[in-house]
Amino acid sequence: MKTLPPLNYIRSFEASARHLSFTKAAEELGLTQAAVSGHVRALESYIGRPLFYRAPRSLTLTEVAASYLPTLRQALSQIEIATGQILTVPHRQEVTLACPASLATNWLPQRLQRFLRQHPEVNVTVHATIWSETSDQIADLRITPRHSSQPLLGQSLGEERLLVVCAPELMAGEDRITTPRDILRRGLVHVLGRQDHWEAFALHFGIADLPLRTGLMTDSSNVALEMAVAGLGCAITLESLAEVHLQRGTLVAPFPDRLPTGWGYDLHVGELNPTRTAERLMQFLVSA
Repeated sequence: MKTLPPLNYIRSFEASARHLSFTKAAEELGLTQAAVSGHVRALESYIGRPLFYRAPRSLTLTEVAASYLPTLRQALSQIEIATGQILTVPHRQEVTLACPASLATNWLPQRLQRFLRQHPEVNVTVHATIWSETSDQIADLRITPRHSSQPLLGQSLGEERLLVVCAPELMAGEDRITTPRDILRRGLVHVLGRQDHWEAFALHFGIADLPLRTGLMTDSSNVALEMAVAGLGCAITLESLAEVHLQRGTLVAPFPDRLPTGWGYDLHVGELNPTRTAERLMQFLVSA
């Protein structure tokens, strides 16, 4: 037996049909226009029939869509009524958040601390993901990396920037770091797969002889930061990952320059329909 199409496909179709506009439907649903359009195309692929006649600046329902729509609206209305009937029961005070491991280690804890001070009744579970891996666990909210050339999935947490960090003692004494070239004497800490970070630094400061293939190496940004804390060299990292170390004084940034990366993070809903608690956390993280 064929399974039902995802509810978000149906919601995107119903809103688009009501407005005859993907853009207005996206505004209503809190999604991007690309996401709504993608949902509708996925639903069309699922049922094997077109639902809209698409013109450059307008949408028109097909006959299939016109006959399909009343039943869908009735079903959505019944879901809304059933949901309203259980709203008198205390809603779930739990949020599951899937987040890249490095961000969950360095950027997230302080923000969760402030959120939980305001909402101590909420239980938050964080699933740390590796690179672009998606967690097998079902999540209310997800934080995922996104390049500026890619469409926004939900709400942006801002663009990442690069900065060089080192232990405070490397900024003291006669041998202290005062210019970008001085890091040649202190050594570089490399993160495998992120060699382009030091390349961007070399290009920005015009250092042609920066040793991009020698020095300490690791496959973990967190390990690279700890190596820098131990005074083993200078690391170049994302600003969000260095934030907590700079606040604690375990690392310092010898140069004020922050280099653009073109990358950032999106915060968006996961596989579950967002609860009011999840939406509250989402808005807090966006504004934090």
